[in-house]
Amino acid sequence: MDITFHGAARNVTGSKHLLRLQDGTGILLDCGMFQGLGEQTEDMNEHFGFPPKKVDYLILSHAHIDHCGLIPRLVKEGFEGPIYCTAATMDLARILLMDSAKIQMQDMEYSNKQRKKKNEPLLEALYTEEDAIAALGQFKIVDYHEEYHINENLKFKFTDAGHVLGSAAVHIAATENGKKTYITFSGDVGRYGDLLLNNPQTFPQADYILLESTYGDSLHKDIGPIEDALLEIIKHTCIEKKGKVIIPAFSVGRTQELLYALNALELKGELPNVPYYVDSPLSEKATQVLKDHPEVYNKGVKEVMKVDADPFGFKGLRFVQTTEESIALNDDVRPCVIISSSGMAEAGRVKHHIKNNINNQKNTILMVGYAEPNSLGGRLARGEKEVHIFGEQYQVKAEVQSIKSMSAHGDYEDLLHFLSCQDPKLVKKLLLVHGEYEVQQHFAEKLKEKGFDDIQIPYQHEKVVLE
Repeated sequence: MDITFHGAARNVTGSKHLLRLQDGTGILLDCGMFQGLGEQTEDMNEHFGFPPKKVDYLILSHAHIDHCGLIPRLVKEGFEGPIYCTAATMDLARILLMDSAKIQMQDMEYSNKQRKKKNEPLLEALYTEEDAIAALGQFKIVDYHEEYHINENLKFKFTDAGHVLGSAAVHIAATENGKKTYITFSGDVGRYGDLLLNNPQTFPQADYILLESTYGDSLHKDIGPIEDALLEIIKHTCIEKKGKVIIPAFSVGRTQELLYALNALELKGELPNVPYYVDSPLSEKATQVLKDHPEVYNKGVKEVMKVDADPFGFKGLRFVQTTEESIALNDDVRPCVIISSSGMAEAGRVKHHIKNNINNQKNTILMVGYAEPNSLGGRLARGEKEVHIFGEQYQVKAEVQSIKSMSAHGDYEDLLHFLSCQDPKLVKKLLLVHGEYEVQQHFAEKLKEKGFDDIQIPYQHEKVVLE
């Protein structure tokens, strides 16, 4: 058997790993969208690097768009097999994929207006809402720890990865010529001691491991509590400077963590008295999905719920629904906090908020998680003084700050903890995915110190033969 890496190979988006057995059976691990890779992004999303019709099964680790965002296009181009995931992942994927289709149509319409003026060729969306609905019909729920038999030679199970609601590591057992091979795909690994979710779970011994490495050279633990950092930034911007705090945040996971932290400030009587807007209908739906799955909460959240039935709601919070309401926020000069997607500021309403507030030094753009270096969020976090938004150039006069501890990805200590249930001498090959190449090289050295001998960092479309 072999595995080919068609995404998240020496970068952190577009997760797609195609396992091919000797009999030709194709199992695709994730089908994510590339994000924030500059001019090449569109082309990479339009071409899979393999024929979708020759994929038999898809196993989805979790519902973030960089892991599930191209599923409708895969189906549109001929994939007819089942899509296995946890129940919570299916609930989230339903709203995320529909929203992704809608955003694509809206952004294409906006961009094409500009392109018409310049006599440039018009763009087409990767897929429509109808394509997303068709794809959702192929989803099949598999519970955590359920040993699911795809066929007589292929089975798998999920364990909780602690990354986001419903996230899972995938553990495959494939039999060829009477020999079993065990393959683990980490998906994205969460943090031990996460603000909301349970810790990543241990898993059976594997022969081959595909491991994410987003923060393979970083530690989060030297940074103070999230609430303290939020409070300082809101006071500085909204109270002292009378400005706005614009927070690009992923609708799933990051937005809920922010709401939980702001709610904690209110419970302590410290929350500044300004309006708080969540400008993303998707975020409201995702928050409700999280409320519908209290089984994923850690002990800390459950303790808070003994005194506060809604740990994601507080005074002054408002979910913005319509486009008109969103646009109106740009004309409102009052200090406020706006949380809006997407987290990398590459699409959605937050891109418009940044465009309309980036020229005012009273405002703050607050980054609260990983942003691909070439994305708008990545360029802002890097300190660039000029950025392009919707094809136009803007001076960065607003403050740009970061809370680096707000990441759903584990740091290198978390990743090493995740692997601690494994005997390194029994792991034939450890393949690093979902990370920047330089970071992965540093992380590989740490893994060698832990006894993992054969570590490989596959490049885009590279095929690796499994013994």
